[in-house]
Amino acid sequence: MKFAATSATALALVFALSACGGSREETTPVPTGTPAAADTLPLPGDTAAPAEEAPAPEATPSAAASASGAPAPAPTPSASASASATTSAAATEPAAFAQCKACHAVEPGKNGIGPSLAGIWGEKAATVPGFDFSDPMKNSGLTWNQATLDRFLTDPRGVVPGTKMAFGGVKDAAKRQAIIDYIKEL
Repeated sequence: MKFAATSATALALVFALSACGGSREETTPVPTGTPAAADTLPLPGDTAAPAEEAPAPEATPSAAASASGAPAPAPTPSASASASATTSAAATEPAAFAQCKACHAVEPGKNGIGPSLAGIWGEKAATVPGFDFSDPMKNSGLTWNQATLDRFLTDPRGVVPGTKMAFGGVKDAAKRQAIIDYIKEL
């Protein structure tokens, strides 16, 4: 008897949940419309289709932006949007850079405890305007590139004995590389 009652209860739950599942079917056609719009995008081999299809993709993102409740980015001119995208991509700061920010700024001309790191990639060490570098750093002969930054960030005082940089270094190679990649973009 208990088995029959348990089975009946389970069966009732299945039917109740099936009724809820019907609402999922109603929402399924909405996403189906979105892939259909994506299917109409031009293929790389089609030369006539890209000119015809170019306006359709632009209309689709603006509709999506309206639906998401963030219409402000959609009205922005495309040239500014491209510049913003480039700036945000260039400004992607890795988590490992947080320790660097304690002393260094990334804005040009904004020196703190340490010099600004903006634009140092490919430059000689100790050439950031307005910062008072130590004599050992001025005389180091370093140029900031992949190899020198990797060595310096591993052991600043080992590479430039007497440097003002009172930091033990970044021992994790992946974190060091993330910092170097970020500095390249500044």
